[in-house]
Formats: sequence, C-alpha cells, structure tokens
Amino acid sequence: MSEPELSVPSIPNARDAVRALRPSQIREVANAGFGVADVLPFWFGESDRVTPAFIRDAASAALQAGATFYTHNLGVAPLRAALADYVSGLHGATSPDHIAVTSAGVNALMLAAQLVVGAGDRVVAVTPLWPNLVEIPKILGAHVQTVSLDYGGQGWQLNVECLLAALTPDTKMLLVNSPNNPTGWVMNREQQTAVLAHCRRHGIWIVADEVYERLYYPDQTPANDGGAPSRTAPSFLDLASRDERVICVNSFSKAWLMTGWRLGWIVAPERLMDDLGKLVEYNTSCAPAFVQQAGIAAVREGEPFTQELVRDLKASRDHLVRTLSAVPGVDVKAPQGAMYLFFSMEGASRSLELCKAMVREVGLGVAPGSAFGPEGEGFLRWCYACDIARLDAGVERLKRFLAQHGGR
Repeated sequence: MSEPELSVPSIPNARDAVRALRPSQIREVANAGFGVADVLPFWFGESDRVTPAFIRDAASAALQAGATFYTHNLGVAPLRAALADYVSGLHGATSPDHIAVTSAGVNALMLAAQLVVGAGDRVVAVTPLWPNLVEIPKILGAHVQTVSLDYGGQGWQLNVECLLAALTPDTKMLLVNSPNNPTGWVMNREQQTAVLAHCRRHGIWIVADEVYERLYYPDQTPANDGGAPSRTAPSFLDLASRDERVICVNSFSKAWLMTGWRLGWIVAPERLMDDLGKLVEYNTSCAPAFVQQAGIAAVREGEPFTQELVRDLKASRDHLVRTLSAVPGVDVKAPQGAMYLFFSMEGASRSLELCKAMVREVGLGVAPGSAFGPEGEGFLRWCYACDIARLDAGVERLKRFLAQHGGR
C-alpha cells in the first residue's frame, strides 16, 4: 500500500510573502488626514511630549564629541552594561552577555523572528495585536495562527486553555505582547506560569514583546516581595532563566518618549548572541553611536521621569474613560497597561471607513480596530498619551460627529 498523502501548507517565496502583507490601516487613516486642517491625531502610539532634555543633551554631547562611527553589532559595552543593570533591577540577575542593542523595538522583533522561525514554521500569536507582530513571521514564510482575547464585562481577557490548546508540539514560536497594543490587556503571573511550563514541555520559543512593561497601572497595584509597588508589568523574565527559550523584546520609545530615536534591545540566551550579531550586521549593522549614548542617559538617569510619566498616563487614562463612558453608544473599559483605550461604539462595524470619515468631517484621528486583525473589528483605538485638554477636545469632536450622523 502506498503511504497516505499529507496535507502540507504551501510555502510562499519571499516576493509572494511580501506582496501578501497587510498594508497598515493606521497609516491609511493618517494619510487621509494629510491636508485636512486642524486634525487631532490620536492614531499613533506616541506621546505629544518631546523626549526629555537630559536624554537629548546626552545625544547632543555625543555628537559634538564625534560619536558618528560604527559600533559593535550588539551595542556599545556601556549601554549593554546599563541595560543589564536595569533589567536586573526589575527582573533579577541579567548579564550584558544576554543583552543585544537594536535599531528600534520593531527591528528587535524582526531579529527575534529571524533567529527562531523560517519558511513553513508554525507561529501562534495572541490577538488583537499590533499588525507588525503578526506580519513579521509571514515575511519569513511562517504560518501564523491567532488566538483571540475575549471581550466582556471585565474588558479584554485571555482564555489560557484555548491558548494552550493552540500551542501544539509542532509550534515553533509563541508571540505575546503584554501589556498589549491595542487592548491594554496584561498577562498575569498565573497565566505566564502555565504558558511557560507548556512551552518548556514542547520546546516552543516564546517571543515576548514587553515594550509597554513600564506603562502599567492596575487599579490595585501588586507588590513585589519587598512590599514596594511594582514598577513593571509581569514579565516572562521574572520566571524563566536567561538561557531558556525565551526572547524578550523592549524599546526606549515608550518609557522614555524616544519614538523617533529608533533604539531597542533584546534579552535572549547567550548561545544566540553570535548568530544575533550576524543578523544585526546584515539588517542594520549597528544602532547609531550617539543614539546609544542617549540610551545610556535614559537608563541611568531616567527613573524619576518614567515614574512621573506613568502617573500622568494613568490620570489621562482615567479621565478619558470617564468622558467616553458618558457618550451614548460607547462601551469602554479601563485597561491595566499601555497607552490606549480600545473601545467599541455603535456603528463601528466598518471601523476603517468610520475612522476616515471622522478625519474628513471633524478632524478626529483614531485608529480602526480592524488594523489589529479581524478580532478588532467594531472597536477603535485611541492613544491617550497627551494633555487632558487635548483629550477633551477630541471627545467633543466625537460627539459632534455622532450628532451629525444621528448617533450612528
């Protein structure tokens, strides 16, 4: 008897994989706003405040000192040491040998995927999710299965049993973003423990996007062992040894308002560093020297600023939740982390078209839920990392739009 034929997913070539990528609907809405006078943009994930002066001054001084040359693929030694100290203070002992500096957090995500997956591999991602995370493995020819969070009275929640069922032995990599963009959901310690144990049993790599870990403000903040309030969301680094199949990605963009600087880092097993250095060489070669000096200042001197930022963001979150909750037809829950409200609204079943209409008609710019996958359709993402008066102006424009359309 002949052997039964196996059904094997087709493996796209690189050109086909790129052509099949989803274009950014966030950018599509932003492009619709170009040329429109007086737009209030809440669509991108960044603050309306500039990078703190002490960080800008460090970069300026480095430029004046001539820090314009290539550096080590994995980052200058002082920045790797500073990051090792920073990570150790949050998540336990970490050496510079487990740290790689990258040209932005999204570059770190690409590098992590290139380290782990290839054509035909199976990847699982928890969604709704920033589209870059879902699309990056597809560039490499991997197949991505999504496991959606559930939305209900408590906001966005993970059914961990559904996730574990999807993490079959043939899975190569799990993608988790917590705190999550766009929902603000945070994976709790019990869930992380269960997921880590399951992935250990099956040899599955965990790539944890933790760029929002410092933007964490649950209503009742857990305490560390020492009794002090937690400075960070739960992390896989709190549970896993540094040589396990766990890669944590982070960025300077959020906690230090450095979105335009394009600087990030990876915490990964030491055995990956040689290969990671080669990948950096063939992607970007290195992060700019003067930007890395700014990163050192952020890590070494930035804790008071970050704590103040988190307090301000929590106040903005609470204010926007109150004001949006008073708008008829809007359903919004306060998230535990990140810098977004991901809320539903009557008439938002076609969120991309709705967002374009709001830009054109009232100058209100928010991101469509469909940008974050089909699970996000019917929702809108509003970045609240800005002045409260600006948020109030945005809510007034939303009310005006709804009034013009009969409450949708």
